[in-house]
Amino acid sequence: QVQLVESGGGLVQAGGSLRLSCAASGRTFSSYAMGWFRQAPGKEREFVAVIRWKGGDTTYADSVKGRFTISRDNAKNTVYLQMNSVKPEDTAAYYCAAGLYSTRRDDYDYWGQGTQVTVSS
Repeated sequence: QVQLVESGGGLVQAGGSLRLSCAASGRTFSSYAMGWFRQAPGKEREFVAVIRWKGGDTTYADSVKGRFTISRDNAKNTVYLQMNSVKPEDTAAYYCAAGLYSTRRDDYDYWGQGTQVTVSS
């Protein structure tokens, strides 16, 4: 069984910063990529960023490029999403996921429960 647990969400003012964490347990993740997705009320879940466990390749959605940074600590089996210069439109539930190195939701096998990020204007 695979478990992914997100943390670090909360309320932040526009222009501020927040760091999300995703702790993975239950299996070795050296063969998985780790991604972040988000879902705002009434909208589809959308891709935010992805990182390989080996090599550190990353891909970002255009909407967050230059503001968000995905990173990982292999020793802790933890992935982070550093969110800088946040905007009200970044408000959403953020989910981490394990799967292929992809921007598509269907390419991910395991999902966390989500953590809420609310950006006030």
